[in-house]
Amino acid sequence: MKEHESLQVRDSDDPTTTVVQAPKRSAGGLGALVSSMRHLKSDPGLLRGARSLLTINQPGGFDCPGCAWPEPTAARPMAEFCENGVKAVAWETSKKRVGASFFAEHSVASLREQSEYWLGLQGRLCEPMFLEQGDTHYRPISWENAFALIGSELNALTSPDEASFYTSGRTSNEAAFLYQLFVREFGTNNLPDCSNMCHESSGTALKESIGVGKGTVSLDDFAIADAIFVIGQNPGTNHPRMLTTLQEAAERGCKIVSINPLPEAALLSFEHPQQPLGLMGHGTPISSLFLPVKVGGDAALFKGIAKAILEREERNPGTVLDHTFIARHTVGFSELEAQLRTLDWKALCDDSGIPRESIEAAADIAIKARHTIACWAMGLTQHENAVAIIQDVVNFLLLRGNLGRPGAGVCPVRGHSNVQGDRTMGIYEKMPDVFLSALERRFGFAVPRAHGLDTVDTIAAMQRGQVKVLVAMGGNFVSATPDTDAVQSALAQCRLTVQVSTKLNRAHAFTGQRALILPCLGRTERDRQDGDEQFVTVEDSMSVVHASRGHLEPASSLLRSEPAIVAGIATATLGERTRIPWNTLVLNYDRIRDHIAAVVPGFQNFNERVRVPTGFVLPNAARDRRWDTASGRAQFTVSELGSIERQPDQLLLTTLRSHDQYNTTIYGLDDRYRGISGGRKVVFMNAADIAARGLANGDLVDLTSHFRGKQRTVQRWKIVEYSIPQGCAAAYFPEANPLVPLESVAKKSNTPTSKAILITIRPVAV
Repeated sequence: MKEHESLQVRDSDDPTTTVVQAPKRSAGGLGALVSSMRHLKSDPGLLRGARSLLTINQPGGFDCPGCAWPEPTAARPMAEFCENGVKAVAWETSKKRVGASFFAEHSVASLREQSEYWLGLQGRLCEPMFLEQGDTHYRPISWENAFALIGSELNALTSPDEASFYTSGRTSNEAAFLYQLFVREFGTNNLPDCSNMCHESSGTALKESIGVGKGTVSLDDFAIADAIFVIGQNPGTNHPRMLTTLQEAAERGCKIVSINPLPEAALLSFEHPQQPLGLMGHGTPISSLFLPVKVGGDAALFKGIAKAILEREERNPGTVLDHTFIARHTVGFSELEAQLRTLDWKALCDDSGIPRESIEAAADIAIKARHTIACWAMGLTQHENAVAIIQDVVNFLLLRGNLGRPGAGVCPVRGHSNVQGDRTMGIYEKMPDVFLSALERRFGFAVPRAHGLDTVDTIAAMQRGQVKVLVAMGGNFVSATPDTDAVQSALAQCRLTVQVSTKLNRAHAFTGQRALILPCLGRTERDRQDGDEQFVTVEDSMSVVHASRGHLEPASSLLRSEPAIVAGIATATLGERTRIPWNTLVLNYDRIRDHIAAVVPGFQNFNERVRVPTGFVLPNAARDRRWDTASGRAQFTVSELGSIERQPDQLLLTTLRSHDQYNTTIYGLDDRYRGISGGRKVVFMNAADIAARGLANGDLVDLTSHFRGKQRTVQRWKIVEYSIPQGCAAAYFPEANPLVPLESVAKKSNTPTSKAILITIRPVAV
């Protein structure tokens, strides 16, 4: 592509049918119940769906295939699920089937014309399918032939590094461990995963600053916190069960500060749909303070809060900062203090979009609180300076000793049910030597040590022809990644693409020269190996590991579990080169867990401990005030503001989910809380920005992103006037992903900058 060339991205959705109403001021309530029943009725049926819900997130049941918010470890309610958990279960337990007759009727070209929503509506994949080079349709293939084809293509590569092995956060611990074991015995560390695109910035920032790339809090800490800062996160849609925790905190007087460009309904008020008052419309106010930060303004905001705290300490020496903690447990305070003194208040307010009195109000809440928790999601992680932003949040907590003690700490809220567990199991292109050495000792082969490719680097390597085979264990590689047109073109250059999936998605329509679809069991389904029923395990956002056991009969007798699929690929690829008894391991998952216990720290006596109904908690050094950092202490970090310059006609676009969505899975075309129904191609804009461009609410426009002289355009989007800071805009992903440049990534973490895209808006030509 030449410089300044515009990419016209085709899309078929008609935004003129989208209906826009006033956004809601409260989440949950009767609307959540009605929505849940509608999804159950339309997919699995009310009776079958209700049976599934009785076991979701319960001891002896299955872990929700949605978010990674933890379950209570003590008394657990009978209904430990949320509206979007119901949607996830209904989606997976659909009675519709996609098999050979479907693919005979629908060509790959016709599938490319369909929306993500339509593809998912077709039902569960139920037999392996193969697309031969030059063919127009998928056709059935046996499991044995599918495995042989993968092995043949992998073994024909000049180097193992010419293959890359992607992982979705839905994959269990057992499948993830086997998967990385096979990949490393094959000879590469090319293990990109969905974390590269969401919380990689969190792990990078936290590892540098506190020595642990995970959160440090538990649900028990939320029960005693005096202040909770919820940053760049919409729990009402992305982690609805978190609202029960926030509701309980608010009702006992905890101050909740919400920081987000949009005023999300769930952080205004919550009507608990499992409580009588909630069903009658009586909500609990959630946020004590709402700060509508500009897109990209979080660094300025948290530097401002830290500056306000420091100035309070100067006015009242010895009463604000935790000097004992700072002296014993940290380094770098004097450097941070020097920077904060030089920062100009006007610049901080201009960059953040928050007036000084509101920043002071947030500081006041933090100073009065004895125990403070900071939560965040992708609103922080997908910026060029995302790592520095998160370290600004850590600085804020360190000032008052809010790490490593009850009721306080960091809480990056993971967006997929086992994305954290996959990383613990070794799904990472840069696993530390201590893990690789343990793997080598346990299995007796030379483990590769050179760092592999993450997701963005894998796409770039496919573009260059350096990666020729992509195997994806779950996920939707095409729609989850940035720069959609570039990704589709890169995949087309591969010799083979393999998708392990439960339902259709766009990754099945945009393929390599040859392609395989391998259908796997879902979380809700019984997993029988050689007649014996198995269970798997997952790790939630708070490092609790527990079992998950499906209770429904599989959608097809031809489905295989993810561990069994890995074993089949490994056996066909490695042949006599391996001494690992792959097929024997998957006959009893306890054998896999015994290997995990020998390799992964914190998993001693894994099989015994995971059979405790509530599971067990992994160790966390930072929680115990032990800092595995370069200095051996928690690190205050100094960074620049990282302000994003934009031209007068440009807006800064952030991408987000609708309420009828989970990651790239589209459950419906409505966003009840934001007042959108019947469509997804909308762009939320401030009224002043609409008027300044001579446009009106409801107009159709084209969106064009700008990065290093290149432009990318998506066409025919509907303007929705919304309460969002001036100069900012928002749109749903994955529809807006074509605007995100592949080369625009966060420093250090290499995460795509999907939350900060420079765009211009033009009316659709008549």
